[in-house]
Amino acid sequence: MASPIPDPHPGSPGGRVVAQAADRPARIEAHGIDHIPDAERHGHPRELFSVWAAANVNYLSLVIGGALVLMGLSLWQALAVTVIGNLFWLLPGLLATSGPAAGAPSEVITRAVYGVLGNRANNAIGGWLVSVCYFALNLAAAATAAFALVEKAGITANTPVKVAVIMVIAALTLAISVYGHALIIKLYLPITLALAGAFTVVAFAVLRHADFSYAPEAPLTGLELWALLLAGTTMIASGPLSYTTSADFSRYLPRTASRKAIIGWTALGAFLPSVVVCALGAFAATAVDMTDPQTALQEILPGWFVPVFLLALVLGTISINALTAYSAGLALQAVGFRIRRSVSVLFDGAVAVALTLYGLLVSHFLDTVSNALQVIVVLVGPLMAVYATDVLLRRGRYDGPALSDETPGSPFWYTAGVNPAGALALVAGVTAAALCVNTLYTGPIAAALDGVDLSLPVGMAVSAALYALLMRNDRTLRAARAGA
Repeated sequence: MASPIPDPHPGSPGGRVVAQAADRPARIEAHGIDHIPDAERHGHPRELFSVWAAANVNYLSLVIGGALVLMGLSLWQALAVTVIGNLFWLLPGLLATSGPAAGAPSEVITRAVYGVLGNRANNAIGGWLVSVCYFALNLAAAATAAFALVEKAGITANTPVKVAVIMVIAALTLAISVYGHALIIKLYLPITLALAGAFTVVAFAVLRHADFSYAPEAPLTGLELWALLLAGTTMIASGPLSYTTSADFSRYLPRTASRKAIIGWTALGAFLPSVVVCALGAFAATAVDMTDPQTALQEILPGWFVPVFLLALVLGTISINALTAYSAGLALQAVGFRIRRSVSVLFDGAVAVALTLYGLLVSHFLDTVSNALQVIVVLVGPLMAVYATDVLLRRGRYDGPALSDETPGSPFWYTAGVNPAGALALVAGVTAAALCVNTLYTGPIAAALDGVDLSLPVGMAVSAALYALLMRNDRTLRAARAGA
């Protein structure tokens, strides 16, 4: 493999000036899926904490937390599921280490997994489609909070008003995504602090009314309980598993940045707020009817604070969607569209807005959330497993310039542009997961197990094991392990 590109200004003030000039909050980010030279690397892994923390204080997490209790779990079962499901944030933390190693986003790094051409299909489905779906789901969640805020201002939230609100939220979100990495790093620390303050008030109000001994009138047991516990874990885990794009936000870090620090700050930044917000939804469900979270929470929050709370929900969801739209823009470039990153972000936003309008104005929101999260995990679980296995097999070593080579001479061209190991592992994992799923349809294995859904562990295990087996003699893998 090629040697790392040296910093043309090693340790010099000039090198730092170049880095700052190329990646500034007030300037639209110039880089897309191209390699970030060492001279433009900057920052510290701790910056990743606020990026992921701000993105994970959102209404969707609150809804899911309440849904766990509504589905029939006791409070403490719901809290256990919340913690276990959010432990999957360790995987995006692991994937984030590949960003500084390659100086490239996840959408390019996965050429090592699927091949130059095979990766285009991966980005079209596992990158772009999943990101746009999540953008739409989160935008719908933010919009429901904004609708309530509009009503409090004395404006009837009829269809034209709802459309206008969705457009405004989308515009604010896409503005952050278009300006890109430096603005995200700059904004997300104050956003994290603001959201932490708001949710501290929410926590006091919710915990005052919560029933800490809550259990359903007819507690579930046996296979029925296990089926529900696994379904709940899958719902929670679908969030972190969808972030196979975490290297997008770490790729500007110096290649010498601590891998442990990158994993820790990324995972902790997402894990803590996700657990807290989901748990607050579960606690609230023991006191009020969370089938209508907006109305229910207003019963226990101080009247003066309700508008602040609604604004916090909107702000948190804008934060997570800005990351999602940013990655969706990179995925569209990686598919092969030769357009600027800012243009691809705006296109993705338009598609997500259309999906959101359908989700809010046509279908039932809670059903949409539950079904979409459980179906998407059939795909994102194996995607995450294959990528994470590749990072471990290569010991976190990636050749950024070689990954940027899209010609047949690239070491990552493999066979006709496709890495058979990655393609076969992914197809096998998705197939295995589909046989075990129990959501919009029941797979034959789930049916044989009386509805127990093992799609998450089975799909991930099959993909990871098969990929490791098929890649054992790969020359690019051997070169990476040798540190060449």
